[in-house]
Amino acid sequence: MHPILVGIETEYGLLIEGRGASEQVDDAIEYVRSYEGPGFRGWNYRYENPRKDLRGFEVDRLEADPEDAAFDKPTSLTDRDVRSDCVLPNGARFYNDHGHPEYSTPECWSPLEVALHDRAGEAFLLQVRDAYEAKAGRRAAVYKNNTDFHGASYGTHESYLVPRSIAYAHLYRAVAPILVARTLLCGAGKVGSESGDRADFQLSQRADFLVEPANVETLYRRPVFNTRDEPHADPNQWARLHVISGDANRIIGCTQRKVTLVQISLALAMAGCFPVVPLKNPARALSQVSRDPDAKIEFDDGSTKTAEDILFRYIDLAEKENILNEEVKAIATDCLSLLHERTNDTEAFAREVDWAAKKQMIEQFKESEGLSWADQRLRAFDLEYSNIDPEESLFDALIEAGMIDEQQDFQNRLHEPKEPTRALARSIAIARFGEHLSNACWRSVTFGDREVQLEPSRRYSSDIQDATSVESFIEAIESHDKC
Repeated sequence: MHPILVGIETEYGLLIEGRGASEQVDDAIEYVRSYEGPGFRGWNYRYENPRKDLRGFEVDRLEADPEDAAFDKPTSLTDRDVRSDCVLPNGARFYNDHGHPEYSTPECWSPLEVALHDRAGEAFLLQVRDAYEAKAGRRAAVYKNNTDFHGASYGTHESYLVPRSIAYAHLYRAVAPILVARTLLCGAGKVGSESGDRADFQLSQRADFLVEPANVETLYRRPVFNTRDEPHADPNQWARLHVISGDANRIIGCTQRKVTLVQISLALAMAGCFPVVPLKNPARALSQVSRDPDAKIEFDDGSTKTAEDILFRYIDLAEKENILNEEVKAIATDCLSLLHERTNDTEAFAREVDWAAKKQMIEQFKESEGLSWADQRLRAFDLEYSNIDPEESLFDALIEAGMIDEQQDFQNRLHEPKEPTRALARSIAIARFGEHLSNACWRSVTFGDREVQLEPSRRYSSDIQDATSVESFIEAIESHDKC
């Protein structure tokens, strides 16, 4: 299996004491700037162009949500000041994105590693929360979710680096069905609906906000399959699959699964294998699965399948083609076990899947209090599941009660990446040679006028950690072998 580099970018929801929606952007800036710990503040925006499309063109402008635009107000701050980027010692990126503090993990090859880094991001945001409260004198609650229940959605994006040689049509055909079907095993769960057909409870928090099959947008007219062509690597060799349709997960296993299933779909695309024909309407299909896990999804040829059918087909074909590495193969086997548990052992299934754990908790409260699904207290329970403060989070309460299986240690991912990806090189550059840096980004670090490319396919071995000077560090970077 070709190594597939992946990272996760999570926008967090903020609730600041005594503040409202009109102050959201200012609060997010202040929150991000309250972090005064180690890191490098000098992001290089040179390679960023969100208007380029994988289909070979560039749009004139990106759409803006008119409801969000109503809260925009003039500012004397530059875009750089508004974003307030900081590259952290572990190679992650922390900044303000459209009024939400965002944590972008270091790049990883392993689904487990990226899941642990994603969870470490929660711990980091909690540390920043404490610093913000001490500095601002206001209490703050931080939520890892995708909706404010008032019509606004913020994203949890995944980025997968794949060879440019894979045709767009192959990417779309292979990946779009899995983005819909994986909701069955990876959805974060949500009380109610904010658009589309009415629902008491949904599997996905993002489904209500995805309305088109494919486009380059991320803030309005959002698609199931995003076509942004911003590779953060040499564009002649690499393309980045930018996934915006997934949920913000709390359970580490859910994050592993959602990444693994996309990696499986990409491995199949690279092999020219397609388990199913194209979906007729991916946005409609995601909405259906979100509301009914056993919904029949329609395909272009008129056939129908359930999300479970699709998952079985992908995993079965990948195993037959023998294209998976050992870690991905093990997680695929876990997915098959969970599909069995969903109908045969719902208690075990709920211990490992966010939407099921949340639904079980809310149903117990609903029945004990004699409430209807329309009662706003159920949405409050939903929200507190995503609260990242262990003292207040219902997610952490379920772990303590033994109702969620969560035993992975993620704290040490706050300090450095554990895989020899280009994130390790960035981490060392920040932690050891930060005073010599002029800027940094995903694809490079720059010392003075010398830009050093961080090749995404290279494994950076121990000699870069032995570097004692900028010169020896650069030499070590440029001497590594590819994967």
